[in-house]
Amino acid sequence: MTLLELLQLLKKHLTLVVALPVICAVVMALFSIIGMRDTYTASTSMYVLATSAESTTSALSSELSASQMLTNDVATLIQSDRVLNDAADSLGLENLDDYDISVTSETTTRVITLSVTGKDAEGAANVANALAESVSGVAQEVMEIQSVNVIDQAPTPEAPSGPNRLLYVAVAFVAGLFVAVAIVVLMDVLNTRVRGAEEVEQMLGIPVIGRIPAMRGGSR
Repeated sequence: MTLLELLQLLKKHLTLVVALPVICAVVMALFSIIGMRDTYTASTSMYVLATSAESTTSALSSELSASQMLTNDVATLIQSDRVLNDAADSLGLENLDDYDISVTSETTTRVITLSVTGKDAEGAANVANALAESVSGVAQEVMEIQSVNVIDQAPTPEAPSGPNRLLYVAVAFVAGLFVAVAIVVLMDVLNTRVRGAEEVEQMLGIPVIGRIPAMRGGSR
């Protein structure tokens, strides 16, 4: 099937090709409004302060490398069971399973960014701050660092960070369009009827020399 034939086929079933994507988009829009709850993301940043012995006995390049490794270790430590459980206990929660925790560290500094996403704005901010406080004590105990200092406390987010409803609607529309095209093509493939003189010539390899017109009604 050529592109021109496909376009002609889609034009023939234009109602389906237009209606199905629109219906999918509308259904997804309603579902995203009714069935999806807003999520909120609170972020805090921390600075890893290493012991003075490390900075006085290392060369500059070695110090930067060691500092980055130390920062990566602290970033991993934030998501350890001990830190998570300590933060949950300080907030009176059984666990932090309802929150999505993301930790990123810069490549050339000792700054760590901690982001917590949850369905409650104030809860997400409280969890982020509790984790920052918990990791400082644990890091001092198990690692050779002086402290993990909080640069910015996580404020309570005022606007939701998700879900991206517009993206979901766009994906649903594209998916509906794809399904509509697939249905149209499948219907054409399964339709084995001869629909014109041109198809007869293609099937038999001989020209059509005459046609009998269809008669509607009759004389009495």
